[in-house]
Amino acid sequence: MVRAESNAKIDKLIAQLEKGFDAEATATALMNLREDALKDEDPLLAKTFRLAAEYIKENDCFDHTVEKEENEEGEEFLLEPGTDSENLIYLLQLIKKSENKFNREEIKEMRTFLKLKLY
Repeated sequence: MVRAESNAKIDKLIAQLEKGFDAEATATALMNLREDALKDEDPLLAKTFRLAAEYIKENDCFDHTVEKEENEEGEEFLLEPGTDSENLIYLLQLIKKSENKFNREEIKEMRTFLKLKLY
């Protein structure tokens, strides 16, 4: 995120998530962050915040990560999913540094995942 004020909101949400996952409060905080992304004119972040909030409202969780990875030998394996808080904290940390092109690519992947799960 561009503005320090927005990053402070993200830090506050991360601190709350570290204490525990509250679906309603988290969804509300994400929608507030969406407003900041709209002000920054960043449609990727605005949509990601909205989809994450909708996913949390609909599922009462944020259990989005079960991915296939490949090791050095080319063998595929499943990554262990984290807790709701861990998964969302990871996304928020990517968003805090969303100007990094690698972070943006991962945010896009998460946005696509959320879209597929919701629609």
